[in-house]
Amino acid sequence: MSKVTEVVEELAAPICQELDIELVEIEYVKEGKSWFLRVFIDKELGVDIEDCGLVSERLSEKLDEVDPIPHNYFLEVSSPGAERPLKKQKDFEKAIGKNILVKTYEPINGEKSFEGILLEFDGQQIKLEMKMKTRKETIEIPYEKVAAARLAVTFS
Repeated sequence: MSKVTEVVEELAAPICQELDIELVEIEYVKEGKSWFLRVFIDKELGVDIEDCGLVSERLSEKLDEVDPIPHNYFLEVSSPGAERPLKKQKDFEKAIGKNILVKTYEPINGEKSFEGILLEFDGQQIKLEMKMKTRKETIEIPYEKVAAARLAVTFS
């Protein structure tokens, strides 16, 4: 994690905790000539525009005080969306029973991308039930081999 995102996390975490909102992820990226500081938040029933505005307002005040970014940037506070990333172990635990997409650092059975229902997560292994044409297959993916994971929306 970059120094900027670490500082922003230290500033944003107490704000989110006070508002009973989960701090999901922080991104600090350059797109074209502009820098963006993106803060993704969520809560049990989802966040709305008022939640985002409140976190943005309070975080903006803290950022002005601490001033960890020496140049102009855009602050964006939003929901991670329906296909929210699964970054922490608790994210996987909350996603049990849901459809997820997992990408691995190295191939498992010749594949690096897996989509299916998360059946179990014990902190070491991710157990997915995947549809393979007309049958279902269960695969276990070691947690340390996960490069990226997110919820995956299905249309059925």
